[in-house]
Amino acid sequence: MEERLSVILVNYNGRDYNDNCIKSIFCSTVWEKLEVVIVDNASTDESLTELKNNWGEDERVHILPLDRNYGFSKANNEGIRWALERGSKYFLLLNNDTEIEPDAIERMLADYRKTESIVVPKVLYADRPDIIWCAGGSFSGIIKKACQRGLNEADRGQYDESGRCVFANGCCMLLSDKIIEKSGFLDERFFLYYEDTEYSLRAAKKGIPIRYCAEARVYHKVNGSTKGNQRPENAYYITRNWLLCNKIHMNRGRFCLFCIYFLLNRLAWTVIWSIQGKGDMAKAVCQGVKDFKSGRYGKY
Repeated sequence: MEERLSVILVNYNGRDYNDNCIKSIFCSTVWEKLEVVIVDNASTDESLTELKNNWGEDERVHILPLDRNYGFSKANNEGIRWALERGSKYFLLLNNDTEIEPDAIERMLADYRKTESIVVPKVLYADRPDIIWCAGGSFSGIIKKACQRGLNEADRGQYDESGRCVFANGCCMLLSDKIIEKSGFLDERFFLYYEDTEYSLRAAKKGIPIRYCAEARVYHKVNGSTKGNQRPENAYYITRNWLLCNKIHMNRGRFCLFCIYFLLNRLAWTVIWSIQGKGDMAKAVCQGVKDFKSGRYGKY
């Protein structure tokens, strides 16, 4: 298959989402160029069995089961490496709790061919398709926190112009073999959260632009994979990985200033959670700081 594009889906207990996502991919206007590579992170909800039953005989779908849950970064990397070895030129990292418009991949590919950028689409809420979840992204000036442009705004056409941005949300991003060769793979220390932030910052240092493609539309069942951010493990990953990401990409003086802000921010949230009776959230934050200091990464 000439110029094959591999859509990488990471599955972890995504039984409710996989089929609709895959079906939307194969409704693509460039379906003849596509294959779907599903990397299963040792799911426990029978979703792997269901994937094999529903798609195992389809030559366009390849299922790669892992022996345990290695997290978002490693699973995507495993899918990319597998596809690279088979000669794929393009890689669309796509959350399995999404559905895409038929022309989304075609439009993102066209943008890549013009600019050789990492390309991201307009992402809208699946249950509220007139509301934006992410229309490209930026970073806040001092603490370099990723900001999703247009978050929770009604889609009135205010973000209908494509152009450069600086943050590529990991929900959906198009990469190429050239970009992988220049910028490398996702950092597997992160396990979950901030891997896309780190990759965006790394790409900037490598001179790789990021482009927002307004014409490509994706519908996201937000937090379908992670079940929301109000869970101790997610508070842990955000705490630890925010520190790790900024340590990688800030100089010593700026990182020290960031740490002052960070500690005040986490302290405030710890007090709030304690008042709310969510002591497990506060403990997760403390554990995240401790593991960052000791260099312990991977799964919580």
